Amino acid sequence: MTSPWSDLDRPPLRGAALERALVRPGGLWTSVRVVPETGSTNSDLVAAAVGGAPAGTVLVAEEQTAGRGRLERRWSAPARSGIFLSLLLRPEVPKERWGWLPLLVGVSAASALGQAGAAEVRLKWPNDLLVAVDGEERKLGGILAELAGDAVVVGLGLNVSLRAEELPVPGAGSLLLAGSAVTDRETLLRAVLRTFEELYQEWVAAEGDPEVSGLRAAYELQCATLGREVRVELPGGRELTGEAVGVDGDGRLVVRDGGGPTTAVGAGDVVHVRGRSEDTF
Repeated sequence: MTSPWSDLDRPPLRGAALERALVRPGGLWTSVRVVPETGSTNSDLVAAAVGGAPAGTVLVAEEQTAGRGRLERRWSAPARSGIFLSLLLRPEVPKERWGWLPLLVGVSAASALGQAGAAEVRLKWPNDLLVAVDGEERKLGGILAELAGDAVVVGLGLNVSLRAEELPVPGAGSLLLAGSAVTDRETLLRAVLRTFEELYQEWVAAEGDPEVSGLRAAYELQCATLGREVRVELPGGRELTGEAVGVDGDGRLVVRDGGGPTTAVGAGDVVHVRGRSEDTF
């Protein structure tokens, strides 16, 4: 583990100050803990959920040594170069609507970053956040949701100050590389958690209904996948190509094959084949 002051452009988060700012009576968050290093915040909170930890627990790591994305892909980044957190939730909504939680996290993060003046962030179905770097669409972050008994743990990773020479893959990006006016992690973290709290409470009040809560409309508005020609790599080695035309009531991507029928996809890797004429990425 490196010293928290080894890179003065990346100061450590102040855990006590974050908890004072975010935990309040009647609010969603019950604790906000910052650790200098862990294997995976999601793995830690899944174990905590099974052990009876309360809903609203937030775990933030300055560095993850075994961060995970979808399909057990590894997520790595230098210490204090991003926001790496997990949320423990026990939604009081029908369980069949829990699949909307990763999309809700995406909407919250994109909205919060935009409102904080960081950068324009778009969403790629189902769990990626995108940002433009020199006019090119790059992956800014990702979301991973896991069931843990009667709870859901949702992890979010965002590249904040990642430099060009630190990119793990050519298609990665960061707020710094996107020219963000704001790269203070505490400011961004507070914005993301406050926005999620507001949208989550609206979603729960609507019993998880994506129409009544406005979640589906908000997601579709921010989703860069819609209106694009896509190739969806499905489980079992199958592929589906066509235009992404919408997201259905279960959060599935709806793809139209040419002028023919539509197919709703619940899981798969999406490749943006061709952009829309109005895209700025």
